[in-house]
Amino acid sequence: MTTLSDFQAEALTGGEVDLGAFEGKVVLVVNTASRCGLTPQFEGLEQLHRELQDEGLVVLGFPSDSFKQEHDSVEQIAEVCQRNYGVSFPMFAPIAVNGPDTHPVFQWLKEEKKGKLGGAIKWNFTKFLIGRDGRVIERFAPTTTPDELRDDIERALAERGSAAA
Repeated sequence: MTTLSDFQAEALTGGEVDLGAFEGKVVLVVNTASRCGLTPQFEGLEQLHRELQDEGLVVLGFPSDSFKQEHDSVEQIAEVCQRNYGVSFPMFAPIAVNGPDTHPVFQWLKEEKKGKLGGAIKWNFTKFLIGRDGRVIERFAPTTTPDELRDDIERALAERGSAAA
């Protein structure tokens, strides 16, 4: 069975990251965009990350220009995330979340939890909650705020699966 640990992605700062490094953690995967009306969600995502990381939460941000609302350079993306929102959670290099060039992790996520548009990502800030076992628990709409995810995240953190350390 496929899990998050089966994938890799390029970090925003360069270099491949084995997503197996997050095995045993509860992971919130988000496709982000730094020029979107929902961009202020970075603030809430960072708050969740800071408050719950010691319990095992990791937020992973995947910038995407699939909706034409992301900066062209990784330097600009990093600057907006850091300067405006103090993002300290892992951010990855820009990827496609829809279409023929969709990153493999998003192909898998969309197959595991289809949304209202079937397999497609509807918009920036679609969120996927992944359990400690590396399997997708739930998919959340772009307009679902980070604060609205807290109960689901805390439930996932409370579950101790076989992958938990």
